[in-house]
Amino acid sequence: MEDLSKSSLNFFADQQLCSADILSPLEVRARIEVSVINFLKILNSPDPAISDLPLINRKSSNSRVSQGLLTDVSWIFLSHSFCTRSLTKSNAAKAFVRVWKVMETCFQILSQEKRVTQRELFYKLLCDSPEYFTSQLQVNRTIQDVIALLHCSRFSLGIVASSRGLVAGRLMLQEPNQEVIDCSACGSSGYSISGDLSLLEKLDLKTDARQHQHLTHGCLQHAIFQRLTEDFVFNQIPSILITAKGYPDIATRFLLHRLNRAFPDLPILALVDWNPAGLAILCTFKFGSIGMGMEAYRYACNVKWLGLRGDDVQLIPEQSLLPLKPRDLQIARSLMSSEILQENYKEELSLMVHNGQRAEVEALYFHGYDYLGKYIAKKIVQADYI
Repeated sequence: MEDLSKSSLNFFADQQLCSADILSPLEVRARIEVSVINFLKILNSPDPAISDLPLINRKSSNSRVSQGLLTDVSWIFLSHSFCTRSLTKSNAAKAFVRVWKVMETCFQILSQEKRVTQRELFYKLLCDSPEYFTSQLQVNRTIQDVIALLHCSRFSLGIVASSRGLVAGRLMLQEPNQEVIDCSACGSSGYSISGDLSLLEKLDLKTDARQHQHLTHGCLQHAIFQRLTEDFVFNQIPSILITAKGYPDIATRFLLHRLNRAFPDLPILALVDWNPAGLAILCTFKFGSIGMGMEAYRYACNVKWLGLRGDDVQLIPEQSLLPLKPRDLQIARSLMSSEILQENYKEELSLMVHNGQRAEVEALYFHGYDYLGKYIAKKIVQADYI
């Protein structure tokens, strides 16, 4: 799948597509060293100046969506439109310094042959440079700045994903030199997805499932995952169940992408709340995100929307429908203004906004705690997904 995705990139050469490379620690350190040398050359030139840092622009205006020419997978990508971090501009001076601080720390991490999570990196920078790093968000954004500057993946920088994801169902997986793990025997807690992407890439995967089911929705998606595993739905409907326990983290997205590559003939179905946030989660799995547009093709999957959808609202009691919040409307406006939504998704989103209501998957329990499995089975039999 990744080879096909890379081949597909060539079709967008006229749009100056930009991607992040997977590099060895030695290669990343070399790119950091070249950045430092170039910076010093300008300072030592006859006309010395502090150069701006040219970064790939990660705003929506610089994003596009591929059309999956060689695969069924579409993804967000960024073109070679640049923004800068400048020491001479007061509003960007600290951001300029943060880039160098993160590169320095990543250089040290790679030199020591270590890997860190974003949270560990934040506390390291908070202690070393408290005047520049006061929040996790600043660190996360600066990591993306470094990726945009060096054109290398986050994992190549020595930064690993903190995974919250779980997997259960008809999947046998084996880590190198380890025993085979039967994910159908892991109980309602499932098997914890590793944040080490290189380990996930090396997993030996086997399944007799007919469907992948990625189950994530709202704030209680873990509870839905637990309900379905407790009911052994994956035995009634041979399937693999995955939850990210919230907004999709990179490791969970990568495993789903990995499953898609290993079993390309199996559809991936999403069960999310019927609200703008649920659709945004689905789109992140399906297309990737603008913030990580340089790496989106490594995580994108051809996810289909199983539910909840507008036709399902009739299954839910009126008193269980909730009004849309201002945050919901903000997400809806953002989705509508993007290029990623296909027409039937836009129709669903317009219906949500028109009704001013949202519905959560848990509302289906009105029909009994075993109804959710029946609902899923009926949808799959009827191929009722988009």
